[in-house]
Amino acid sequence: MSPVLTTDAVSGNDRLGCWRETMAEGRVPVAVTSGGKGPFDGRIVTARVGFLRVSTVEADAHRVSRTASHIARSTDRFVVIGVQVSGRTGLTQDGRRAEAGPGDLFVHDTARPYFLEHPERFATRAVHIPRRALGLPDEELRRVTGTAIGSDHGCAAVLRPFLTTLVDSADSYAPASASRLASSVVDLFAVLVAEQPRDAGADAGGSRGHLVARVRDHIDRKLGDPALSPEDIAKAHHISVRYLHRIFEDEGVTVGRLIQRRRLEECARELARGGRDKPSVSSVAQRWGFVNPAHFSRVFRGAYGLSPREWRSLRTGTNGGSGAFV
Repeated sequence: MSPVLTTDAVSGNDRLGCWRETMAEGRVPVAVTSGGKGPFDGRIVTARVGFLRVSTVEADAHRVSRTASHIARSTDRFVVIGVQVSGRTGLTQDGRRAEAGPGDLFVHDTARPYFLEHPERFATRAVHIPRRALGLPDEELRRVTGTAIGSDHGCAAVLRPFLTTLVDSADSYAPASASRLASSVVDLFAVLVAEQPRDAGADAGGSRGHLVARVRDHIDRKLGDPALSPEDIAKAHHISVRYLHRIFEDEGVTVGRLIQRRRLEECARELARGGRDKPSVSSVAQRWGFVNPAHFSRVFRGAYGLSPREWRSLRTGTNGGSGAFV
């Protein structure tokens, strides 16, 4: 891994400003404010493992915030798994606040606003998973965002040392091995999500939030229907199409885009399964509501950077692909 930034070569008065500029210019733009006194000291090291972006951060106390305006300026969506090595990290997202101590995992989604507070010098390792590589619906993902997870049992006990080794040894993997390791992280993360209890009280949006959840559930149940549309959804919930679009204004995605994205996620998940009796690409597409094979192939490549067949080969390891699709 190669250092992206170290403040050692910057004069004391300019160190925080240098750190702030580097963070603001990254793939996930954020705002940074100082959390302590005296010259700021920090170091970021980054690398890639297949389609994952990994990093080690060691720095003095500071605060990081990602707002709606930051999100609007970036097109990349990542789910970030942090491993707290030392110090503490306070995470706020989706109406929840959690604090991670040494050994804990914490998870946030860059597609929605969040706030990180490091009240003291700290060290973390972070793995950025492209959101499109996860075959998880948003309602499942929200079970872990804005939370800290202890690593003394369950999947977290496996995932924490695995991620630590992955980040620390990122430069040592051959492309084919890196691709398979990245896919393993995705699979382990899905297990981690499945282990978390459902929190019905996490949605602070009241009746509006419950309606959004009902619409999302309706979309998931009707994904295979090619006729699924905002008009049909609004009719099923006895609301106007205009109001349907209004309640999704803060969700970061339109209803039409959500339907397509969920269909693509389910197709990607099914195509990634191994085994002898693998369904054809066209049958998978039709099962999840795509009636035109050419259209399906085009939108799949637009979302994942690979054709459906290339994605299947990558995830099932049938051709030893490089996995670099972001």
